[in-house]
Amino acid sequence: MRKRPLFAALAVFFPLVTNSLAWDGVDTESGNDVEIGSGNLVRPGRDIEVYDYGSGSYRDVEVQSIRRSGSSVEVEVYDNESGEYRTFEMEDE
Repeated sequence: MRKRPLFAALAVFFPLVTNSLAWDGVDTESGNDVEIGSGNLVRPGRDIEVYDYGSGSYRDVEVQSIRRSGSSVEVEVYDNESGEYRTFEMEDE
């Protein structure tokens, strides 16, 4: 019987945790805020989904490189839809 309250507590708490795991940053060229969702593995050569607040849409991009730069992380990506390279300056958490 003790499992039921624990399960109820986890069911309420878990969605709050998963929503807070997004990685926030800025597109260095446009100045638009961007967000990399928690389900994306950010590694060179991997395709990830990025939400671009400037366009109000999700973009599929391929990670080209990742570099730590002071208190932030630079993620260079290739935008498959536009055919352009983009650089995101992400918060170093």
